[in-house]
Amino acid sequence: MSDQPERRIALFQRKEIRRVIHRNEWWFVITDVVAALTDSANPKGYFTDMRRRDPQLVEALKGGGQIATPLGLEFETAGGRQTLQCWNTEGIFRLIQSIPSAKAEPFKRWLAKVGYERIQEIEDPELATKRTRAIYKAKGYSDDWIEKRMRSIAIRDELTDEWKKRGVKEQREYSILTAEISKATFGLTPSEYVELKKLKRENLRDHMTDLELIFSMLGEAATTEIARNKDTQGFSPNKRAAREGGTVAGNARRELEQRSGRNVVTDENYLSLTQSAKKAKRVKS
Repeated sequence: MSDQPERRIALFQRKEIRRVIHRNEWWFVITDVVAALTDSANPKGYFTDMRRRDPQLVEALKGGGQIATPLGLEFETAGGRQTLQCWNTEGIFRLIQSIPSAKAEPFKRWLAKVGYERIQEIEDPELATKRTRAIYKAKGYSDDWIEKRMRSIAIRDELTDEWKKRGVKEQREYSILTAEISKATFGLTPSEYVELKKLKRENLRDHMTDLELIFSMLGEAATTEIARNKDTQGFSPNKRAAREGGTVAGNARRELEQRSGRNVVTDENYLSLTQSAKKAKRVKS
């Protein structure tokens, strides 16, 4: 089981709220909460204005009273890994007090439910997996795709666990190694892939087709196997292993493309297509 920080997207009235487990509790991206409650096109600017007009909020943001200070925690974004300001549940409750919104009370009930779910997941970790599946299902993904996505999460966790054992520093070095695998597998770094698919802050893998997910898994699984068998230690040897693992997947991808006559890499924004639309597209091509 991975001991990397758990990051997940929750849905409030179809709005995505990014969150991460830190100190064994959920921390939520502040601007995501602002966006969900206000529908603001510029939640960062809205939050800046809130601090100007509410001195008590400023004091709370400094860790006043019993409320924890917001923390900068890292997330994968369309532009790569970024540090985003997060607040725990108590902090978010305080934030809500400064936002005049009809959604405030429903959001408070949603927060309480999320907190209770966390307690349940500590007691029964299998519930977290079930809830992740349910979120993907609600977004319209097929059962087959969900199975691949869940497997890809497990393979990624296994790889990052292996990197940690082998002296790779978290965050920045993980991003570099991931880019090596992606470049060798698909001919694109994650940031280039995001640009191809015209994504903004969305998770790249949530927009991959079945085949893209399969080759992504192959590249990461091959990297894990090579790192173990060669007993790579430190950043540079693991960078070579990442390139070699990605090359295994890249060679397989190119052979499939040659034999099938179709590219695996696509600019298709997978989430935007319904299952029926994808079938119609295949019939026409």
